[in-house]
Amino acid sequence: MELYQHQNKALVETEQFNRVAYYLDMGLGKTFVGSEKMWQLNNRVNLVICQKSKIDDWVQHFQEHYSEDYTVLNLTDKKQFAKYQEMVADESAADVVGVINYDLVYRRSYFAHMSNFTMMLDESSIIQNEKAKRSKFILAMNPENVILLSGTPTAGKYENLWSQLHLLGWGISKELYWKQYVEQEWIEDNDSGFKMAVITGYKNVDRLQQKLAAHGAIFMKSEEAFDLPEQQNIFLAVPSTKEYRKFMKRRVITVTKREGVEWHDDSDFQGKDTTPRVQLIGDTTLTKRLYARQLCGQYNKEKINAFHDLLQSTNDRLIVFYNFNDELEKLQNVAAVYTEHISVVNGSIKDLSAYEEFDDSVTFVQYQAGAMGLNLQKANKIVYFTLTDKSELFEQSKKRIHRIGQGKKCFYYFLMCRGSVEYDILETLNMRKDYTDALFEKHYS
Repeated sequence: MELYQHQNKALVETEQFNRVAYYLDMGLGKTFVGSEKMWQLNNRVNLVICQKSKIDDWVQHFQEHYSEDYTVLNLTDKKQFAKYQEMVADESAADVVGVINYDLVYRRSYFAHMSNFTMMLDESSIIQNEKAKRSKFILAMNPENVILLSGTPTAGKYENLWSQLHLLGWGISKELYWKQYVEQEWIEDNDSGFKMAVITGYKNVDRLQQKLAAHGAIFMKSEEAFDLPEQQNIFLAVPSTKEYRKFMKRRVITVTKREGVEWHDDSDFQGKDTTPRVQLIGDTTLTKRLYARQLCGQYNKEKINAFHDLLQSTNDRLIVFYNFNDELEKLQNVAAVYTEHISVVNGSIKDLSAYEEFDDSVTFVQYQAGAMGLNLQKANKIVYFTLTDKSELFEQSKKRIHRIGQGKKCFYYFLMCRGSVEYDILETLNMRKDYTDALFEKHYS
């Protein structure tokens, strides 16, 4: 398989390691580096753990590039899982690669007893919370070789790196790791009166990077490997509604469920209107933040109209990121006016056929399901109908089009409600931080 120069460089620099981490910026081809390292390690039994949405991609990748080297099995299929177990047990069997997702692997106790195999974790940042069930399970597994792949291994937060260091074989305790590399400050919580630790920065970063390199970790940014096209942000401001402002003051409002967007205060109902409706009650910080975001998206007619205008202005491929199912329904209705070529990637569907075949396609991608790992460089335009509140998903989403193979300037269209929480979210995401309940409460309590 022919690799790019930067990919070969990563392999050469980790040649002596059997536990490696390829923290290559999104778009630099971690898939090819990881699979080639697996082939070089030359273990008969191999296991790839990835997101559910990426299982078919990994199976196809190994079948396309390593069909003569491996039997490739989708371990979410019971028959293929049974075949995998048979091949693992039979030392005379051919080399095998099994592919399974994070949320299923820890439910299969079989993997807890495996040994002498190569384990590859795609998007290894998923195990950064070592207390989560899937992380605990994976950290307790007994592979001979480990390959970690991630574009954003810590989302800018070194405190989240410890679990991955553990898999690389650095035996430092979490307590000592934090003491040596993480700066904390104890402040008093205004509500409880108790003191809590707040991370204020990092220390000994140069030493940390040296230790990472000594344990097989490679960091590489896009600009180190390629002159990728220019990126341009375009902000399209739409009015926030009086209903949004009313909700932010009262914490409650009732909306109709018509296809269009119509509004009523509770006092408007006099027993005559039978239109299906839903009441949004922001009785906690979490629900107020959730509904504030929805009132800036699916319940804002001006933003729906702005999306309509954007579609009307181009017949190029568009990638549209969204959060909520009701958003998708409304956006699909708008897109259907302009094109019949619509693709969707979310927790239930992964259909990219229209994206692959048609220049005027519109592809709707839900952040959790598609911000990581998709190759969408046939398009050079992304529309953010609403923003995620997760920094890692936001950073990953931008790289879906800005990656190897992209020859055009990349445009990012942000549909933003004036004077709303969306600007606070964007400011926070640009600082590489998650937008949390605490940040929301600080401005909107």
